[in-house]
Amino acid sequence: MSTRALPEGRYGRVRDRAPRRWRKWVFTAAGLVLGVVVTWVAYVNIGPAPISADRLSYANRPGNVMELTINVVRDDESRPGVCIVRTRDKSGAESGRKEVFVPPGNNQSLQTTLIHSTDLPVMADIFGCSYTVPPYLSRN
Repeated sequence: MSTRALPEGRYGRVRDRAPRRWRKWVFTAAGLVLGVVVTWVAYVNIGPAPISADRLSYANRPGNVMELTINVVRDDESRPGVCIVRTRDKSGAESGRKEVFVPPGNNQSLQTTLIHSTDLPVMADIFGCSYTVPPYLSRN
């Protein structure tokens, strides 16, 4: 099957549909800007936390109580912080929770606390840490 030529002058001039060069540069620049923005947002949200804690030890105490020792590491030793710690029962459900105040001091701080549980606790872990200390926890 062959293509028929259009009648001359009836439909206007047939243009060559070659892509314009400026479009390629605009889309390349837009892609680079978008990539930088996505990278920056990911770094801010997923990057290193300014305050964090590691669980060092935990042990059961009488009466559904667990003792937990954590090591808090922070980037600004002059600011107080707070860490939320919790216990879990045999089913894995959270059975106790406590906020631990971390006073200003060294950039590494050992904190030991007792967490009361509603059921027999089998493990303790750290939910998270923050520099946003609630007013009822701050020690002035």
